[in-house]
Amino acid sequence: MLKRTLLAVVVVTLLVAAAPKPPVGTAPATIAHPMAMFLAKMSNAKKVTFSARAVGKRFFLEEKSGVSVYLFNGSDYRREAFLKGVTLAQAIKRYDKR
Repeated sequence: MLKRTLLAVVVVTLLVAAAPKPPVGTAPATIAHPMAMFLAKMSNAKKVTFSARAVGKRFFLEEKSGVSVYLFNGSDYRREAFLKGVTLAQAIKRYDKR
C-alpha cells in the first residue's frame, strides 16, 4: 500500500511539473508615448499583424501592403521609403547591399 501511495505521489508530481507553462507575453514593460499613439492609430479598432526588424542603421516594418524602411539619423528613425508588395526578407536583402 505504501508503494502505491508513493508511486501515485511521484506520478502526480511529474504530471504537474510537466504541465505546459502559461504563455509569457512579448510586450515590453514600458512603451514610449509616441509609440503607443502609433500602435493605437495603426490598429484603429481592428486586428493588426506586422513584423519588424532592425538591421544596421535601418528599421524595417512589414505590413500587408509592403515594407516601410526607416533610417536612424542619430536620435530617431525617419521613414526613408515604402516598398509596396515587398516582404520583410526581400526589403532587408535589397538594403543589405547598401
